[in-house]
Amino acid sequence: MPIKHYKPTSPGIRHRTGAAFDEITKSEPEKSLTEYLSRSGGRNNNGRITTRHHGGGHRRLYRMVDFYRRDKLGVPATVVAVEYDPNRSCRIALVQYADAAQERRYIIAPVGLQVGDTIMTEASAEVKVGNMLALRNIPEGMSIHNLELFPGRGGQVVRSAGTAASIQAKEGDTALVKLPSTEIRRFHLDCFATIGQVGNVEHNTLSIGKAGRNRWLGIRPTVRGVAMNPHDHPHGGGEGKSGQGNPHPVSKWGQPNKGFKTRKKRKYSDRFIVKRRS
Repeated sequence: MPIKHYKPTSPGIRHRTGAAFDEITKSEPEKSLTEYLSRSGGRNNNGRITTRHHGGGHRRLYRMVDFYRRDKLGVPATVVAVEYDPNRSCRIALVQYADAAQERRYIIAPVGLQVGDTIMTEASAEVKVGNMLALRNIPEGMSIHNLELFPGRGGQVVRSAGTAASIQAKEGDTALVKLPSTEIRRFHLDCFATIGQVGNVEHNTLSIGKAGRNRWLGIRPTVRGVAMNPHDHPHGGGEGKSGQGNPHPVSKWGQPNKGFKTRKKRKYSDRFIVKRRS
């Protein structure tokens, strides 16, 4: 995906970069695959803010992306279009299945998937970009995405722009998979994964350029603790620019926020982690 640079006609646009959208082939979403997306502004059912810095932003329709695909085993599908999805960092592909219903669905668009390509979901499908198959039939070192944590649950990890995992080894009924975070984790060989790297690879190199662009995305400003009053934050108060004696950085509620472990107990899924992320 090429990066678009702007003529520096103002300070806000001087360092701003954006996507060129060259790979997009359809501007309007498939109406049957969209639904209304309600927004809470970070508030719960009592009206209290539970997630700070949320609110505003452009209106969006949610695109129903099929991460499961197991109910279409052995049915080939043709890529009809590649579209923009405002709800995720990657692009999505509209595919049409060659069954009697001629059903259309959205999938995550990997690098190299073009309009007119045919994809398949099957445990022993061909190892080709866009095909979804079981880990036991994917060779070691192959880039994969949209990976199931447990067989039959649908893809849950490696779904954001530019990410890819790789199979390091196979031992018995499990495969050792290296995730984008560098964590190495055990997955059952019957878990399905899609071949290829998620598209829109240069997404993380984009420069926002101005504060207003974050507001378009629904991200509200963050106020520093040292700029608050003492009753609003542990870092607040003092005369002038006071650092309060260089205290340990803590959250608004006094919890240390550098290196402090917040997990209360060991989770069941921890047993599948072979090497933690670095």
